[in-house]
Amino acid sequence: MINKLKSLLLGASDRTEPGSGSKDSLELAVAALMVEMARADFSEDQSEEKEIRRLLEDHFELTGQESADLLGKARTAADNSVSLYDFTRTLHDALDEGEKRKVILMLWKIALADRNLDKYEDYLIGKLAELLYIPRGDVIRLKYECQQGGA
Repeated sequence: MINKLKSLLLGASDRTEPGSGSKDSLELAVAALMVEMARADFSEDQSEEKEIRRLLEDHFELTGQESADLLGKARTAADNSVSLYDFTRTLHDALDEGEKRKVILMLWKIALADRNLDKYEDYLIGKLAELLYIPRGDVIRLKYECQQGGA
């Protein structure tokens, strides 16, 4: 009922709504999680923003302008979101296990972009991995790979 009301108010053609399963909604969900990762330590660092833009461009094959636009939409979506569940549900429903691991790896890269892993960043990745049903051992392995520069 609420979703129907929401779609009426937003318009049925809104392809960037989390949960719609479209390519745009997947990109938005990943980007919103990246924004939340950069904000987790209560300090959005330039190195983290650069890493987000680089990862978006590489992973989704976007231009610089497209990644900037997506990042702007992701900030708005993250600001207006009540929880991260909408974003993780979108990803869980649409991605296979290997693709979910890539998302976790990208989040590690953002968390480590400023060369300082904050306890809140570490916690957030663990929580997001849990919501994506990625085993804790895999999360730790991906962290290690990222720290060693091999990923």
